[in-house]
Amino acid sequence: MYSKLEINLSEPINDWQFMTSIREATNLDRDNIREVHLHAFDEGEKEIVATLASNLLREETSPKTLALIAEIDGKVVGHIAFSPVTFNSNNKLKGYILAPLGVKPEYQKRGIGSQLIESGIEKLLKKGVNVLFVYGDPKYYGKFGFKAETAARYLPPYKLQYPFGWLALVLNENSFAEHTANISCVASLCDPALW
Repeated sequence: MYSKLEINLSEPINDWQFMTSIREATNLDRDNIREVHLHAFDEGEKEIVATLASNLLREETSPKTLALIAEIDGKVVGHIAFSPVTFNSNNKLKGYILAPLGVKPEYQKRGIGSQLIESGIEKLLKKGVNVLFVYGDPKYYGKFGFKAETAARYLPPYKLQYPFGWLALVLNENSFAEHTANISCVASLCDPALW
């Protein structure tokens, strides 16, 4: 079960931590969000990820996709999206997937990605979401409680290029799928190239 990371008060707190604000994205943020991902990802990934971020912002989903941006001095420096997933075996489970997450390179290694993830998790908890998925670096996402063991009972919609990156975080202890379940994603994520 998710528990918010504690702040270590023995470590110095940097000014940028107080200057960063997190808010829900709107359609007016689309160009800035594209810019974040075009700068955050390398040549082979940046266009597909920037397009995904734009498409998720535009796509009407039920329940609603949650898109957050990080701003410093009014400038968009980071973005994250959480979109709903459905399960073939249990209509009572509420799930979301985290994708994509990007922070402009000059603002990386400052905890902005962590702030975006933690803010999103808190909002999803309030919505009663049971499980959150991510397809990413286990070392990074493991810091937030994402585990491959948790994700093992949920089958992604496409064959994964890097199966070790399929991770999940339980937000509600009473929400496990009893049997292996296939998940389905929103239309914007229904591209095998993303997996």
